[in-house]
Amino acid sequence: MRPRFNLLGVLYLLLLCLTATANASTRSDTRQILVYGDSLSAGFGIAIKDSWPALLADRLQNLPAKKQPIRVINASISGETTAGGRSRFEAAQRQFSPQWVILALGANDGLRGLPVTAMRDNLRFMIRAAKKRGARVLLVGMRLPPNYGEAYTRNFENTFHELAQKEKVALLPFLLEPVATDRNNFLSDGLHPTAAAQPILLDHVWSKLKPLLD
Repeated sequence: MRPRFNLLGVLYLLLLCLTATANASTRSDTRQILVYGDSLSAGFGIAIKDSWPALLADRLQNLPAKKQPIRVINASISGETTAGGRSRFEAAQRQFSPQWVILALGANDGLRGLPVTAMRDNLRFMIRAAKKRGARVLLVGMRLPPNYGEAYTRNFENTFHELAQKEKVALLPFLLEPVATDRNNFLSDGLHPTAAAQPILLDHVWSKLKPLLD
């Protein structure tokens, strides 16, 4: 959730593109999940292999064999806002053509006190762009600490629920819900979950993702 590595966003996306191109030649039938979030999904402060998207990839590989394999593409960038995500979303869609999109942006908008209306518009744009290409969307919500004011925090949280209902997409209301109340689940910054907390986050995400895969 810290505004780090945003300037590397384009290079990061190019690296993902090269990786996807290389892998596509080996399995053209592979379906793809695009994880599109911020540092909470990018594995900030821990080894990438321990992040919940990497653990999701491991879980999918270990599931009983299916007709088509599913690959996880983690295009999350630390410090990303919904505006930044919107600016590169269509390029990511064209490159990866995902069948599923896990949209986990908005935390940095809230922490910076950015207008909720702008966040709503950006998320709506990405949801509709994904649906237009035939992808199923899991919208991942967030909550803010009370020091941002009751009106702002309530409006912020409600936005995810309203979007999911109006756009008819699946919703995980609060990514950090199963770990939020235990300080030991977070790094020293108090914002980012530890490696030990990542399997808990994966199970939480999986509860809403699995029905979409089925």
